[in-house]
Amino acid sequence: MENMNAGKKYLLSVALLLLALLAWKTWRDMRPFPPYLDFAQAQAYKVQILDRQQLPLTVTYQNYWNLHDYRGLHEIPAILQQAFIFAEDKRFFSHLGVDWQARWHALLQNLLARRIVRGASTITEQSVRMLHPRPRTFWSRWLETFEAIQLERRFSKGEILEFYLNQIHYARQLRGVAQAARHYFDRELDTLNLQEMLTLAVLVRSPSRLDLRSGDKDLSQPLEILAQRMQMAGFLQAQEVQVLHDARLELHSPELPVQATHFVQHIYQDHAQQPQATGSKLVTTLDAVLQGRAQAILDQRLESLRDKGVRNGAALIVDYQTREILAWVNAGQLDAAVPGSHIDAVTTLRQPGSTLKPFIYALALENGWTAATLIEDSPLSESVGVGLHSYRNYSRSYHGWLRLRDALGNSLNVPAVRTVQFVGVGRFLQTLHNLGMYSLDAHPDFYGDGLALGNGEISLLELVQAYASLAADGQFQPLRSLLHEDNPPPQRVFSSAVSAIIANILSDSDARRLEFGSGALLRFPVQTAVKTGTSNDYHDAWAVGFNHHYCIGVWLGNLDNEPMAQVSGSSGSALVLRSLFAEVSRFDDTRALPLPSNLVRLEICRDTGLPADKNCASRTEWFVPGTEPSATQPHVVPNPATPDELRLRQPSPGLQMAMDPRIPDEYEAFTLALNTQFPDAEEVEWWVDGEIAGVNQSSTFVWNLEPGTHQVQARVYLPEGIQETPAVEFVVKK
Repeated sequence: MENMNAGKKYLLSVALLLLALLAWKTWRDMRPFPPYLDFAQAQAYKVQILDRQQLPLTVTYQNYWNLHDYRGLHEIPAILQQAFIFAEDKRFFSHLGVDWQARWHALLQNLLARRIVRGASTITEQSVRMLHPRPRTFWSRWLETFEAIQLERRFSKGEILEFYLNQIHYARQLRGVAQAARHYFDRELDTLNLQEMLTLAVLVRSPSRLDLRSGDKDLSQPLEILAQRMQMAGFLQAQEVQVLHDARLELHSPELPVQATHFVQHIYQDHAQQPQATGSKLVTTLDAVLQGRAQAILDQRLESLRDKGVRNGAALIVDYQTREILAWVNAGQLDAAVPGSHIDAVTTLRQPGSTLKPFIYALALENGWTAATLIEDSPLSESVGVGLHSYRNYSRSYHGWLRLRDALGNSLNVPAVRTVQFVGVGRFLQTLHNLGMYSLDAHPDFYGDGLALGNGEISLLELVQAYASLAADGQFQPLRSLLHEDNPPPQRVFSSAVSAIIANILSDSDARRLEFGSGALLRFPVQTAVKTGTSNDYHDAWAVGFNHHYCIGVWLGNLDNEPMAQVSGSSGSALVLRSLFAEVSRFDDTRALPLPSNLVRLEICRDTGLPADKNCASRTEWFVPGTEPSATQPHVVPNPATPDELRLRQPSPGLQMAMDPRIPDEYEAFTLALNTQFPDAEEVEWWVDGEIAGVNQSSTFVWNLEPGTHQVQARVYLPEGIQETPAVEFVVKK
């Protein structure tokens, strides 16, 4: 008897020891729960990009938790909540984490079937499984039991149900009912019909096997069983169940409210480190509604120009008062069959044509010129290596002496080149850098005077940023793409007065009359400063402008560098620009462009730029204080050469020319030219190969071409004496 008692005591001791070890092992393997269940501030592997009104620009399922489509329990329809409870855990609100009744019933079913046919995991236990993922073993199931009880003590039923409905797994890395509703039905939760709600509850039983997008899945039987159970409990009416029985489930592919793929790529590239600081979402400055409307305008314009060989385009809309990017548009959609559709034309480098001219003249105004300064528009050639480059206006005509306002308004090339020669290419390039055009990274000598005509390459983003600075009182600040992004303090590039005068010129349709006629397309209903540009051989067509609030830029062309069929900025891009300004101004209070109060207003003669009298056609002009013209002496752009620096402009030393075999030799001629004019010259002798080829009183002489190596020199007879140019040797080839 004593031995039996000793044996019982031993077994009891062993049992107690095993229970203690089991308790210790259970306690050790149980994991702590987070202090919250919404995971709103959890670190994201990939952030979601939103527009300024919180509309999604991207959808991603790459994060471990559902961070982007989280819905509060009050946002989830009650019938959808009940469908999950009836499908997964009908005693959810009465148990303490574990439904022992369901578990024993499941055990009996599994034993009778000799296989696992039912799991009996409660919503709480499934939540534990998501919070603490483990291999599916008996020990894991044991731990989930105690952790489920602990979870219910830590959080309310509502918090657990909300977590479950937002994080439950579906196929294709989907988490939560909101993501599943969008993926399968392209619907928000509050717009789902009864059949769709019950489908979401049924799919979680076997997410991968019941994926609706992997072949035909017949859910009619489980849907009918679930509906009948809900009807018996009084949550559904008989007619609702009948409608459910007769209805057909329709799938719809999800679509974003707006396409902004290239803008999103820009965000990811420029703000690669930002997500760690801002959580799972980035709120951008983009206006999705405006983006969509701008996309439609640009696509429609490209469709109308398709027969002219235009396949690509881009538009950028900016609120320059805040420096916020509102729309970032590329024509068309990403399509592997469309060459270049993956390239972002907003950031692609292209030749800007005449769009840089306003900045040349602004720099000249900063250095003493005025809008009434007279600039000569006449044939101009400069040496390039052993060749000669002739600068021409777009219309191939010249207008003689004219005011800076007209030179800029008509976008004349020769006056722009003379102006950049005055301010200096190096200083002009530095000014463009100050305006954010960092893509122009070569030495000034690389660009030469051609920089005035856009022989460098910049992006639409850089161009609009520079014009936004001109519009914003001449102060540069980078454009912003994130809504709450800090911006560095503004840096002044041009004075307020100079910026206002340039803007006034660009909004003056009268100043365009020589080259653009009445310019109805560029005459906007609201005062708008507008500039167009076209690169060589119609590779690029630009239009950019600003009103009192917005700055907009448009580019048309071909990303494979094929030329268009004579589509210019004024004929192609300007119409898009006009339409976009009409769109942004639709609900906006309109105002004129501002003019600083310290500007001097003066009536001047159109031809001379002198103060107006009764004998000349006049117009109003604005001047920086202290730069007003005197009554007798107009402000004329000085020739960079003085008489004591007399030289031949044409030919340049080492020039090589070839005679045209298609033209009779007696009709082939070349203009010899001095680098300055002498109105009081008594006589100019033109010497070629040691002999006088001609005599006149002009700074130019037309010489009939002859093959061979020649030496030319000019002798100018002035009242104060005789001046000679250095001899220049050049070659004419037959």
